[in-house]
Amino acid sequence: MPFNIGLSGLNSAQADLQTTGNNVSNAGTTGFKRSRAEFGDVFAQSFGGVSQTATGGGSRLMAVTQQFTQGRTEFTENGLDLAIDGEGFFMVSDQGGNYYTRAGEFQVDRDGYLVNNQGQRLQGFEPDDPGSTDTGFGSAADDIRLQTGASAPQATSDIEALVNLQSDAPILDPDAFDFDDPDSYNYSTSLTVYDSLGAARDAQIYFVKTADGEWNSYVRVSDGVDDQGDPRYLEILDADDNPDPFPLVFDGSGQLTSDSEEIFNFEGLSNGADDLSIAVDFAGTTQYGGDFSVNDLGQNGFASGRLTGVDIDSSGAVFARFTNGQSAVLGQVAMARFNNPQGLEQLGNNLWAETFAAGDRTLGAPGTSNLGEIQAGALEASNVDIAQELVNLITAQRNFQANAQTISTADQVTQTIINIR
Repeated sequence: MPFNIGLSGLNSAQADLQTTGNNVSNAGTTGFKRSRAEFGDVFAQSFGGVSQTATGGGSRLMAVTQQFTQGRTEFTENGLDLAIDGEGFFMVSDQGGNYYTRAGEFQVDRDGYLVNNQGQRLQGFEPDDPGSTDTGFGSAADDIRLQTGASAPQATSDIEALVNLQSDAPILDPDAFDFDDPDSYNYSTSLTVYDSLGAARDAQIYFVKTADGEWNSYVRVSDGVDDQGDPRYLEILDADDNPDPFPLVFDGSGQLTSDSEEIFNFEGLSNGADDLSIAVDFAGTTQYGGDFSVNDLGQNGFASGRLTGVDIDSSGAVFARFTNGQSAVLGQVAMARFNNPQGLEQLGNNLWAETFAAGDRTLGAPGTSNLGEIQAGALEASNVDIAQELVNLITAQRNFQANAQTISTADQVTQTIINIR
């Protein structure tokens, strides 16, 4: 019997050494969770229960449990690296099913999917409105795929022009106005606008003082070149083919009192784009004694754009950035949570699988339902404490040596009994 007791102790100490050694070997493994060997004592059972004088039958390994404490966050230079701060797992999928991991080393495969280093696709929720940065998300998880095509252009529909028109500017004859004659107008400014195909066009705004406190404004848009190679423009004309102005009237304090907005329609664009309908808003424009100045001049159109990068925020929302300054929401990283994560089955390669013991899976967005938040450009390091593991190694080694001594002592006692003869 002492031999069996000592042998059980050796086996227990060996299991402890193996568990600790596995922890040490994975100290540099991203998302690794250390394990702990848990032991129980052994007592022989009889019909009447355990004898009050029983000395026990040794020890045995009860379980090797994972310790899901938080690992430290290590920042990287890769924006697709993800670290979880709190509870939860990333969910990845292949043709074989779903798996769970804390290792956030993701990249883009040839088809545009976000995958881990084993080619398994990161799961996420699709946006309700992919063209908006303020959108909700669905509840069914699917592969996250990056948009690799061009971002669609947006035609200019609004111009905001906030200027100051010099109050003592000379009064000019409105009938003599000519877009191409600088002497026929007081001031002009320009900005770039875009048609429905994303082509950039030059929009020019002119101001003519017609009386004290009264001005005419004109707008025209470039449209390529004519047969002689000269610039061609689309202009707003009246029934007599004269430039059609939008009047601006100011009071004695220089404040605009007339309507501030006018819609200018430009038809027949030479490149086949849709007609341009641009609302020009002069709200805030003044007539003061200072020099002519353009205080604000902006528009809401943009050209098409190419993908330049991907950003992921703390809520898991995945944004694509384009060369035209726009961004599009491609999805939201899904996270999974289990009531008993220690019940998950370890598969190796930083993966876990669902089990009955782990409980039902809960899917949600990062930062909700007790799920942790995501830190992009970072990875969660192993939660192994090397110093503590080295101490555990020493302890396990001593336990092994002590149990070996138990067997050695039992052998000496047995040999003594044999020698009684």
